[in-house]
Amino acid sequence: MNLDQLTHAVGTGEIHTVITAFPDLQGRPVGKRNTAQFFLDHVLKGGMEACDYLLGIDIEMSPLPGYAFANWERGYGDMVATVDMSTLRVLPWQPGTAFVICDLTDTNGEPIAVSPRQVLRRQVERAADMGFVVNCATELEFYLFHESFEQAAAQGWQHLTPHASTIEDYQLLQTSRDEHVLARIRNEMLAAGLPVESSKGEAGRGQHEVILRYAEPLETADRHLVFKNGIKEIADQEGLAATFMAKWTMADSGSSCHIHASLWDAKTKAPLMDDPSTPSGLSTLGQQFLAGQMAGGKELAWCHAPYVNSYRRYVPDSWAPTAIAWGLDNRTCGYRIVGHGAGRRIEMRVPGADVNPYISLAAAIGAGLYGIEHQLELPEPFDGNAYIAKNLDRLPTDLAESLRYFENSTMADAIFGSDVHYHFTNTARQEWAKANSHVTDWELMRNFERI
Repeated sequence: MNLDQLTHAVGTGEIHTVITAFPDLQGRPVGKRNTAQFFLDHVLKGGMEACDYLLGIDIEMSPLPGYAFANWERGYGDMVATVDMSTLRVLPWQPGTAFVICDLTDTNGEPIAVSPRQVLRRQVERAADMGFVVNCATELEFYLFHESFEQAAAQGWQHLTPHASTIEDYQLLQTSRDEHVLARIRNEMLAAGLPVESSKGEAGRGQHEVILRYAEPLETADRHLVFKNGIKEIADQEGLAATFMAKWTMADSGSSCHIHASLWDAKTKAPLMDDPSTPSGLSTLGQQFLAGQMAGGKELAWCHAPYVNSYRRYVPDSWAPTAIAWGLDNRTCGYRIVGHGAGRRIEMRVPGADVNPYISLAAAIGAGLYGIEHQLELPEPFDGNAYIAKNLDRLPTDLAESLRYFENSTMADAIFGSDVHYHFTNTARQEWAKANSHVTDWELMRNFERI
């Protein structure tokens, strides 16, 4: 939707609300619902103000200590959210409502470096300075449940009923039972301007994957933001619940967010990844890009696994990787080469569905560009079962290990800059501190009587 179309729709009463939103540190849309005429008269040109604590909170919306950007000592002042009209779209699952994403500046108009959208934009600009365009896509998986969100909470998130009683990976009969929800998701996302390609059952009970077409990084992340939130809203309207936890139960597969990425020439628009004469099928640039991603496998792991639960997903024989290795169409590796010709690309299998897409994409792209800048050499491909190989480096096994690598990372500092690196390090540190302030049900069950 463009401005003329919005103005006309507001005039006819077709649109009565415009949501102005931006991503928080968890990758969720936060913002305000504006009456449509107020948006046209005021927000469109003047932006909207929002408290800067929104970039210094945890998933429960609690203000966290340790940030230089926003804290009680600085008084938690305002940021200005400036509308990016290229992101304007109608939300069919929210009648009469349009949605637009904003960029964040301080009150003097300076971009806020630690805002997730700006973090990703800096990597896009780095690529452009090097003569590249990056095309990418995020493959999102999620679980669907018969219980509503309210019922799940009332049950303490225990004894939930997945929307399928059997594994439905590619199973058309089973997924037909979910089609009243999945058809809504596909069709209403298309109507919102999100280019859905397909949906399929995944390797867990009640697990699904819906694929969006690739785009440049900011557009991909913006689509991801709308898409993920929209799936939850549609599920809620159907009296169901959907979760994007990396691992909701150890009895089933985790939910991933595989990142596909390829480089293109900014001037000629020619693809730059493919070279059939090499063993990898990758050009020199493609090899260096992949080598950079692998070099950041440990140091940038937090960007792709930001919560304690994220690391539950890294289980052998689970379709989630444990090894920092690459292979030709090898799903046991953290990095897989797929596609042919112009479609040759790297599938990074490390991120889970719980990622902030702006941060995860920024890390994947930034590490790849780092590999090109430093002309890193790609190790040999792995052929076989990477889960059981003895000579491969491994991803961090928990948030504490990931935090240690990230806070001491020279690569993270070089890619993000010291201000963003510090901000993200504090986010990881505070999440680990919160996790350690709770006793789990498992600990009580195991230890209360018997220890």
